[in-house]
Formats: sequence, structure tokens, C-alpha cells
Amino acid sequence: MQDQAPNTSPGNLPEFTVGEIGQAVKRTVESAFDRVRVRGEISRPTRAGSGHIYFTLKDDQAVLDSVCWRGAAGRLSVQPEEGMEVIATGKLTTYPGRSKYQMVVDQLELAGEGALLKLLEDRRKRLGAEGLFDTDRKRPIPFLPRVIGVVTSPTGAVIRDILHRIADRFPAHVLVWPVLVQGDAAKDQIANAIKGFNALPASGGVMPRPDLLIVARGGGSLEDLWAFNEEIVVRATAASDIPLISAVGHETDITLIDFASDRRAPTPTAAAEMAVPVRSELIAQIADDTARLIHAMNRRLAESGNQVTGLARGLGDPMARIEQEQQRVDFAVRALKGGIGARLDRLSDTINRRIPSPMEILARTEGRLDTLARGLRLQPVERAIEDGVRNLARLGATGQRAAERRLTQLADRLGSLDRVLEANSFERVLDRGFALVRDAEGAPVKAANDLTDGQGVSLQFRDGARDAVIGSTPTATKPSRPKPKPSRSAPPEQETLL
Repeated sequence: MQDQAPNTSPGNLPEFTVGEIGQAVKRTVESAFDRVRVRGEISRPTRAGSGHIYFTLKDDQAVLDSVCWRGAAGRLSVQPEEGMEVIATGKLTTYPGRSKYQMVVDQLELAGEGALLKLLEDRRKRLGAEGLFDTDRKRPIPFLPRVIGVVTSPTGAVIRDILHRIADRFPAHVLVWPVLVQGDAAKDQIANAIKGFNALPASGGVMPRPDLLIVARGGGSLEDLWAFNEEIVVRATAASDIPLISAVGHETDITLIDFASDRRAPTPTAAAEMAVPVRSELIAQIADDTARLIHAMNRRLAESGNQVTGLARGLGDPMARIEQEQQRVDFAVRALKGGIGARLDRLSDTINRRIPSPMEILARTEGRLDTLARGLRLQPVERAIEDGVRNLARLGATGQRAAERRLTQLADRLGSLDRVLEANSFERVLDRGFALVRDAEGAPVKAANDLTDGQGVSLQFRDGARDAVIGSTPTATKPSRPKPKPSRSAPPEQETLL
């Protein structure tokens, strides 16, 4: 029996709508790629106004559109940046409205130490440009803090080393703010601890405000110490009003908090040594300073005593000096009593003297005024005025004559200068048979080398000017006697110069 061919008629194929196809593809992709980790380079990261983050993951073969919803974006340990190589964790889904697939990312981590170092360097340059690492922002560490705040993990060797070292050197009140020092939540806890210590009241609070802060953690890899490179921690450190020592990792470990802190310690133990001095050394130093002070005071007192003794020898007998002063006081009292008596007598005479009547006072005053009136005459004043008028007329005449003589002298001098100027003018030189040569611009020609063959010149004579051209071939002539000077009535004819 011959097999029947399968029926491929279009009428037997299932029929889907566009929406059904889109949903079927979406379910297929999401079920096959429900949880994936994708490594790639971030390109074109954009944060929308809704809080969602859109970016693409790419490598040398393909590009994958990605989105991080607002709820997951706030929990990302690494914020996406252009060119960052990351490992994204999430699921694949489709967007039927555009017939495209995309990745929904809920976790993001840097891919490899090279990417971490690049991100660290870029962040260091950006924060440094804002001035968070400037030297003038750093404050001095207090010499002897009463209260020390420590931000670190409550478990581990770091806090024990710090407490033990402070107790050995100089016991102080230590407040520990327990935080995580590794992981996604560490950065927020460390930043909040620094802000919390700074928010304590300076006085009168239930908990004393620290005079010094220490942010400490033990050694580890770059990933382990990454919380201390986070921007929120660096900004909290730079904004701290309390001086802060960073003691993160070992001596070779460098984090961004080291640049923002006021002092960096290579280890947590070294931070405790920077925080407080050695008490025994201070006691020994105080004892030594006290002994030196007492010795200096004794030496100074001895020198002052010797000086007082020497001065006392030059003072003489104090009793004799006192008796002398007492005698002078007695004389002064006696003189004072005599003066008071004489003053009282004069006052008594003044009081007992008869007071004249007003009519007598007026009569005496009238007599003095008559005497003064007889002594006042107008004749001397009139004579002085007449003498002044005569002197003024005499001085006016004298001044007029002096001015005329001076004007005459100046006129004579001006005439002499005019005659000298006329005698030395170039027109008088032209009268003696000379000529003035000028070039085409009218400037005088002072030397033959200033002229060239064929150049036009102007010759200025006594009675006018004529034009001439400089010749190129001089004619050799024998010297001859000068011709007789023509008379002024017939001026000589113009001849060529060459």
C-alpha cells in the first residue's frame, strides 16, 4: 500500500495573532534564560526620569540591550558607567512592542581587577578635581584626645589591637561604632557612622562627642577593601568636622579614604599610636621639665638675692633716711600752718573792708573815662592817611618809569636779534652766488652721493628757481680762472651743472 503524503495545506497550520506570537516568544525566552550572568562592556548608560537605568552590554560579536528597574538600581553595588567591564546578573526577556529582546539586570559587579583599578583611578581624579583631597582641608590631630571614636567591625583583631594599643600608651575613653567593613551594605554603614559621630552634641549630650575618629579595617584584596573607595564614604570623610585617621588594610593598601582623611596610618595599630602619646614618656618628660624649672627658679632666686644684697649696701642706714624724711615733713607742716594763718588774715581784712556805694563807683569810672577821652585825638590819624597817599603816588610814578625802561630794553634786544637772523638767513647766502639744491619732494640735498643719474632736481637762486637733471657722463675740463661777476642789471644765463 502506497504511503500517503503529509498534508501541507495552509489550511491545517495553526493561526496566531501578532500579540500571541510575541507572548509565546516572551515565555520561551524567559523560561530558557530565567537566571543568567553576562559579561560585557557597558555602553550608553542612561538614567530615565522614572529612575530606571538603560544601557547596552557589548563585546566584539554582539550587543545586548539591558534595563535595570528603579527598585534594583538603588541596590546596585556598582553604578554603570561608560566603558566599564562588568558581569551583569538577571534574566532575559522580550519587548513585544518592538520585537526585540533585552536583559533585566538586578545585580552588577566589576569584571576583574583591571576594571576595578580603572574605576578607582577615574573616581580619584574626579573627586580630587572637586578639592576633596586638598591639603589645606586637612586638620591637625589633637595631641591628647579625651574621647576617641572608632568605626570598624566589632568582631575581629582590628578593634582588639586598637583598644590594646591605646590602653598601653595612654588610656582614653573609646567609643566603637560597629559597622560592616565588606559587602554591599558596608559603604552606607561606614558613611552613616562618620556622620553619626559628627552629629553628636559637643557638650551636654548623653554620649560624649569624640575628639578624634579612627576608621579601621584589616588587610584584604582590592574587592574586599572596595567599600572604602565608595564615593559616599569618601565624601563623608572629607566633610567630617572631627579630625579623622584612616587605617584601612596594610601599609601597601591604598584606598580613596586615605586621600580624604586628615592623616593616614599604615595599619590599625599605627593609627592607635598616632592617636595618643605614651603616658610613661609624658610623665618622664614632665618630671624632667619640672626638675629643670625648679633648678632654674632656685638659680634665679639666688641671683636676685645677691643683687638685692648688693643694692642694700648702697642704701645706707634706713632709720637715718626715715628720720630725715620725718624732719622734712615737720617743716612742711609748720610752713603750711603759717601760710594758712596768713591766708585767713587776708580774708578777714577783705571781709572787714568797707564796700563802696554804687554812686562812688560810678563817679570813679566817669573820671577814668574823661581822662581817656582827653588822650584820644584825630590829628595823628589824619597825618598818617596823608603820608600814605603821598607814598602811594610816589611808588606809582617810580613803577611807571621802570616799566618804560624795561620795554625799551626788550625792544632794542628784539631788533638786534632780528638783524642777526636776517644776516644769517639762507637768502643772504644766495645773494653771494650760491644755489640751494632740492630733490623732487622739495627736501634739501646735502651731498652729491644722495643723487643719481637722471634724477630731477630744483635749483633755488637769489631771484627764483630752475629745474635741472643730473647728467650721467661728467665732462673733464681744465681749471680756469673764475669769470667776472656779472652786474645785477643783466643776470647771467643758466648753465648746466655737468
